[in-house]
Amino acid sequence: MADTPKHVAIILDGNGRWATARGQERTAGHEAGADNIVRIARYAQEKGISVLSLYVFSTENWKRSQQEVSALMRLLVRFFKVYIDEFMQRHVQLRVMGDIRRLPFATRQSVKMGIEKTAENDGVVLNIGLNYGGRDEIARAARRAMEDGISSEGMTSDVLERYLDTAGLPPVDLLIRTGGEKRLSNFMLWQLAYTEFYFTDTLWPDFKPADLDRAIEWFGQRNRRFGGV
Repeated sequence: MADTPKHVAIILDGNGRWATARGQERTAGHEAGADNIVRIARYAQEKGISVLSLYVFSTENWKRSQQEVSALMRLLVRFFKVYIDEFMQRHVQLRVMGDIRRLPFATRQSVKMGIEKTAENDGVVLNIGLNYGGRDEIARAARRAMEDGISSEGMTSDVLERYLDTAGLPPVDLLIRTGGEKRLSNFMLWQLAYTEFYFTDTLWPDFKPADLDRAIEWFGQRNRRFGGV
């Protein structure tokens, strides 16, 4: 049976549907979802999870309405401002996956501030996907490797992995997707090679510590063979 997962990744799905079901604007769902990130991160730390990777904004999410995208960018600024002191108190280290160069200036500066301020923290790693896509990450990693002079003969999987956004982090043990969908949506395609997938109909703002417990309990019953017998 599997041990407690050390690296848990979550596709945070269902914020908009959560708000619509309550007669609210989709942005209200994103606000509730942002607060839930902190709630679940607190509990994950208590459970001994070392890394929590979260899919917050994908490379495809730019297709949404300008109003919703702008609201999400402002929400990210608020998120880092409101919770940075708690992250410091809890020794949370913030990391970001994705190409943040496309983010608006204020959002980008808030993200950079969070990363720099928490860089020396030694608690749980909160790894946030912003303007992130798995295919884009692999392409960017390959470009950086080539720019460093890595030859085709020297381009092994171990070498390329050092250029990924998750360099230095342990492999993902458990992927959770909320909201009822059962697809990866271009999330951590490299890192999920031997990950256990757990899907739940619960919308992300309603996903509680008890739901995380259920996912971890399910994971503990898995027989992880990694290609063996």
